[in-house]
Amino acid sequence: MEEVGETARLINYLHETKKKKPIEAEQNLPTELTDMMFAIICLANVHNIDLQTTFEDMMAKYNQRDGDRFFPNS
Repeated sequence: MEEVGETARLINYLHETKKKKPIEAEQNLPTELTDMMFAIICLANVHNIDLQTTFEDMMAKYNQRDGDRFFPNS
């Protein structure tokens, strides 16, 4: 799961909370996020997890809990 660490470092660099070391290779966020998605899909497959159903269940939970959270009160 080194992809998570790589993405975290890149986000730190992008938000300037940490400085990049001169020896570190250039990275971009879309590629790092896609690497993480691939790793998650592989891990789910190994453990026979249905990501589609799990994602839909998670989104239903967040929609119910946070459905109006980001809208101003009328």
